[in-house]
Amino acid sequence: MTAPDSTASVVRLALPGGQEVTHRDVAANGARFHIAELGDGPLVLLLHGFPQFWWTWRHQLPALADAGFRAVAMDLRGVGGSDRTPRGYDPANLALDITGVIRSLGEPDAALVGHDLGGYLAWTAAVMRPKLVRRLAVSSMPHPRRWRAAMLADVRRSSHVWSFQRPWLPERRLTADDAALVGRMLRDWSGPGLPEDETVEVYRRAMGIPSTAHCSIEPYRWMVRSMARPDGILFNRRMKLPVRVPTLHLHGSLDPVMRTRSAAGSGEYVEAPYRWRLFDGLGHWPHEEDPAAFSAELINWLKDPEPDR
Repeated sequence: MTAPDSTASVVRLALPGGQEVTHRDVAANGARFHIAELGDGPLVLLLHGFPQFWWTWRHQLPALADAGFRAVAMDLRGVGGSDRTPRGYDPANLALDITGVIRSLGEPDAALVGHDLGGYLAWTAAVMRPKLVRRLAVSSMPHPRRWRAAMLADVRRSSHVWSFQRPWLPERRLTADDAALVGRMLRDWSGPGLPEDETVEVYRRAMGIPSTAHCSIEPYRWMVRSMARPDGILFNRRMKLPVRVPTLHLHGSLDPVMRTRSAAGSGEYVEAPYRWRLFDGLGHWPHEEDPAAFSAELINWLKDPEPDR
């Protein structure tokens, strides 16, 4: 299934201040993906989390372009302006979506920058297709094996993931009252600097696009329901393979979704330069709560020829 044309006005937005960004669709891994692109240079591919879409990187796109990078933010499968397919929401396939987009853009590799679910998939892509990942930057998401252990150990913080396991009711809750729950998540998971009403409204409208709620939840359903199945066991074993590209790990000290100590332990899965940065006083959305600090940290690391320092 393809996202209807009526979604264009919701998804194909300008950047803050009215700056235009190039919107187009690319084909990869048997589906069509919407991307927003700005700048020229080495590719930096930005991957959004839940319950957001490409627009979450609206501050980083111009910052990266000004710094000499080709900045591309994609909508993941089933979200924003990308295809809403009936299946294909396991992390291995979603990671192939990402590496397929890199190839479709005509690039030999990319620096992957992922937040939340996008971070989970960035970790996965770096393990599955290491030749296509030049560097890895992950925000607000531990390594998949650490995430699995944290989810099982701290049910309260992972309550939204467990609630997604019920059929159909989570989709209805997400879209009820013009996706009011999305607004509550954005505010409850933030630090002291709450998102503006206009920002929340953008995400609520995007969640209201038909089938988006269902597709957004499907990856989390797979993560839980596959734990005792052969495909889930195989994926968990595969993720024992080390990440062998320079990695930057970013986290907000007040993140209520993922404990700092759970995220910080991810370095054990990286056999390459690994840099941990904790943003004091920020919550689950550091790239939006303090975009200037986040962008500066990211760009300095991307330009650092010796990222292990």
